[in-house]
Amino acid sequence: MAVMQSRDTRTFIAGEDLSSAQFKFVTLESDGQIDLADAAGENAIGVLLNDPAAGEAATVAISGKVMVTSGGTIAAGAQIQTDASGDALTAAAGDVVLGYALEAAVDGQVFAIELIQGGNVVPA
Repeated sequence: MAVMQSRDTRTFIAGEDLSSAQFKFVTLESDGQIDLADAAGENAIGVLLNDPAAGEAATVAISGKVMVTSGGTIAAGAQIQTDASGDALTAAAGDVVLGYALEAAVDGQVFAIELIQGGNVVPA
C-alpha cells in the first residue's frame, strides 16, 4: 500500500471550489491563490491534500512522496506531468516534469509519486 512521507507542505487560499480536487495538481495564480491545473503539461506548484471550497485554506504538498490521482495508465518510474483536469499522466516531449511514479497506476487510481519542483521540461 502506498503512503505519503517526507513531504513539504504549504497553505494557500483556494481561488475556486476545489472540494472535488483532493490529490490533484494545482497551480499558483497571479492573485496568490490556488486553482486546479487546467492545461496539460503545464507547471504546477504541487498536489492538493485537502478539499477546500473557494476562499478556504488549501493544503498543498510541494515536494516529497505524495499521493496523486492518475489520468491514465502509468508505469512505475515514469516521468509525470499534469493533464487538463489536474490528474497525473506520463510526461511527453515539451511537458513540465512534476515528479516520478513510485508505482504503476491505472486511470482513476490514487498512487504515489516523488513530487519535484524545478520546471524541468521533457526534451523534444
